[in-house]
Amino acid sequence: MGVPGERRRRMWRRVMVGWALLVAVAGGLTLWMQDSPEPRGPYVWQRTDPDEPPDLPPCPTTGEGGTVSCAYADLP
Repeated sequence: MGVPGERRRRMWRRVMVGWALLVAVAGGLTLWMQDSPEPRGPYVWQRTDPDEPPDLPPCPTTGEGGTVSCAYADLP
């Protein structure tokens, strides 16, 4: 036979190597399958007049006349 505990260490080593391979493969698949965060071109610069206010819808108001914060996003 061998040294006591050698079988356990060998099995533990195999489990850790298998886990590391699984993590590497899962990470690679995640990077491969994710969508690109950048929009596809062509990219065009738009000229704006800094003195002209942006054309945004009005903020909603509360019934009591309180203040409301608005945030707008340009979604595709």
